[in-house]
Amino acid sequence: MNEKQKLLVIIGPTASGKTNLSIQLAKKYNGEIISGDSMQIYRSMDIGTAKISPAEMEGIPHYLIDIKEPDEAFSAAEFQQLVRRQIDEISSRGKLPIIAGGTGLYIQSVIYDYQFSDAPSDEEFRKELEKKAETQGHAALYAELEKIDPISAGNIHPNNVRRVIRALEVYHCTGIPVSEWQEKQQPELLYDTSIIGLTMERDLLYSRINSRVDLMMREGLLEEVQGLYEKGIRNYPSIQAIGYKEIYDYIEGRATLETAVDNLKQNSRRYAKRQLTWFRNKMDVEWFDMTNALKEEQWQKKFAEICFHIEGKLGVKSNTYY
Repeated sequence: MNEKQKLLVIIGPTASGKTNLSIQLAKKYNGEIISGDSMQIYRSMDIGTAKISPAEMEGIPHYLIDIKEPDEAFSAAEFQQLVRRQIDEISSRGKLPIIAGGTGLYIQSVIYDYQFSDAPSDEEFRKELEKKAETQGHAALYAELEKIDPISAGNIHPNNVRRVIRALEVYHCTGIPVSEWQEKQQPELLYDTSIIGLTMERDLLYSRINSRVDLMMREGLLEEVQGLYEKGIRNYPSIQAIGYKEIYDYIEGRATLETAVDNLKQNSRRYAKRQLTWFRNKMDVEWFDMTNALKEEQWQKKFAEICFHIEGKLGVKSNTYY
């Protein structure tokens, strides 16, 4: 039996410190980083996705960033294929693959033997739902999903109509919610995996999220979104992302700029809460509370704790991973 490849995964809500931790761990364990964020794949969407800059990478190679245009389709199944290929490639060079990000389903689809094609389908029913979405709006379908499968609804954005339709389709075909169907799969881990989760006291996390949004606005988020709008980017999944749809509301006159920014902060906080719920329910995570780790000395102590866990779990050593 072949030995499983080693894989380190860094997860947690937005603004919890994943980017910095992943860089430091990559430097310590001779690693390379794969973005686990479903929106950082898009070019020209830098500020709103909190995309890492070349300077912030500190020389560590990063993958699955800027690989698509905002008007191109992208799915969890494609993400799964690309990341698994990248894990193979990084491992083949004696490096430690590190996935860093916050998109729960995407990361889950990579590390578990999760078969997207296993769930039954009904093309005619899917077309009916697509027509209903056009005539009655996305909200009508999302309301149906909330009634039959509140767990899946909590993990799917109301405007992600493709995933909402798929969840309704699985229920139509099987009579059970897609969340329950996924539970029945009992997929196994494909890799020798250590999953590190970052969390912090809620008020501090929410304050960091609010501050991050203010910084995004100062750095030019409005101009970034206006640029996409002027290119004719409309009704694509990419601009349904938090940070873009709220500013589109301002550009199209549905909200004042102040209201749009407030909505962005609120939606980001709600998303952080959903992220934590997903990771705690769906994945075997070793959690580290970063509340008291904002100052350098405290952060180094927490970093040492995290490293101790990783070395015990994966058997890697500092700068000697082969």
